[in-house]
Amino acid sequence: MKRVSLKDIAKLVGASPSTVSFILNGKASQMRISDELKNKVLATAKKMGYQPNQVAVSLRTGQTKILGLLVEDISNNFFASLAKTIEEEAEEFGYKVVYSSTENNSKKGVELLRMLTQRQVDGYLITPTVGMEEDIEMLARHKKPLVLMDRYFPGIEAPYVQVDNKGAVEKGMEHLVEKGYKKIAFITIESPMIQMRQREEAYLDAIAKSSAQKKKLILKVNYSGGRETAIEQITDFLKKQQPDAVFFATNYLGILGLESIRAISLSIPKDLAVVCFDDNDIFRLHLPGITVLQQPVEAIARTAIHILMQQLGNSKVPVKKNQVQLAANLIVRQST
Repeated sequence: MKRVSLKDIAKLVGASPSTVSFILNGKASQMRISDELKNKVLATAKKMGYQPNQVAVSLRTGQTKILGLLVEDISNNFFASLAKTIEEEAEEFGYKVVYSSTENNSKKGVELLRMLTQRQVDGYLITPTVGMEEDIEMLARHKKPLVLMDRYFPGIEAPYVQVDNKGAVEKGMEHLVEKGYKKIAFITIESPMIQMRQREEAYLDAIAKSSAQKKKLILKVNYSGGRETAIEQITDFLKKQQPDAVFFATNYLGILGLESIRAISLSIPKDLAVVCFDDNDIFRLHLPGITVLQQPVEAIARTAIHILMQQLGNSKVPVKKNQVQLAANLIVRQST
């Protein structure tokens, strides 16, 4: 079937192709085109099923109206919610989003980032992983519209939006100390990324300030070791250290931790209090409910989009800072 062109519509309505183009690009008022002709062109375009040639539009405007989004794991509740809000917000600005997961794999992350560059996306929203530094730095150096989310590289000057990791862990630790727990363990992952370092540092600071607990109890789980291996590591750690409270540094570790706790027949919170960084439906529905530090996912997504839109010259909302940390919300449930 022959593709409907501007010339086809122009011929039917008795106007020039340039006039039709102005109308279809929302410039009728600017070009002082009558409402009668505008409505006639729009109705004809709709009836004929006209679709703009995106390649031609891109060549003419220098924009694809597509944003590239890379997250760690789209199946994770946090990143899925982040992607959903970003997609909705981007649409408000007339952009579509292409997204994929790095799975915390540096090789895959670099390949996906280069694929997005080849597709000439207008901007990038990225939760980076170790190994992507060189490519991220290149984007920043060439002034490409870019926002990092959830984590960033301290040595690279690029816009970012993340939760206040240290402040969030401090809230959780203060809550546990106030509740009288004196042997608090911290379970995290083996990762050099800034957000995980910040969470661990906040735990260590809390222990250093505590009069009731001087010994740190930290388990670092191998992220790529697989689910069963992680559960086994957590189970062995809890049996050996016998803490009276445990703070999980991520929601997926918290979910695995609940399996470990059940496997060794510990009662929450009688035998072991539980706090988790980041919320999940499982924590809300679990009996007893799990106390969490809830990340402001929607606020992170909206802030990131607004920072990116400002770089693209399309922001409706002025952005004062391009490196932002947002506070987490402590939700106290029955696990503490």
